[in-house]
Amino acid sequence: MSAADTAPLMSHIPFLLNPDGSEAQLHLVRSNPIARRVATATPARIALQGPHGYVSPDWYGNDDQVPTWNYVAIHLTGTLEPLPDDSLPDLLARQSALFESMLAPKPEWKMDKLSPETAERLMRQIRPYRLVISAIDSTWKLSQNKSDDQRLTAADHLGAQGLGNDAALLATLMRRPPK
Repeated sequence: MSAADTAPLMSHIPFLLNPDGSEAQLHLVRSNPIARRVATATPARIALQGPHGYVSPDWYGNDDQVPTWNYVAIHLTGTLEPLPDDSLPDLLARQSALFESMLAPKPEWKMDKLSPETAERLMRQIRPYRLVISAIDSTWKLSQNKSDDQRLTAADHLGAQGLGNDAALLATLMRRPPK
């Protein structure tokens, strides 16, 4: 997610995009190396991995092929900056509401279930941030270099393997890759 002198610093984080896609809001635990480094605006990147999976060369219907790994990846590049600490409760409430809504019909968990003491202790341990997005780059490797027949045949085989949601979504995308 952010570069350091020796190697990139990375962290797996949930975030929210604003409606026009120009900003991602997130939080980091204060002990996270990125949080310790970002006191002011710092160049950073959020890497998103979409569906991905192995494609057997046998699935192309042509013996003169090699195995490959198809995937979708998106990088959001911009400037990571701390937000005021008093914006944290609202950010956490919006993040929880989004992710809890995906669990319906489960009753939604809300921050008010925490005791004030627990909420205060946890709030001291994390900081809110935003990434002001300056560039969005994506890679869609979906066997576009193959003929339509080969790509569609491989997608059918991949989708029929019962390998889970990633494989099914990857097969769907292989059937209609972006132009």
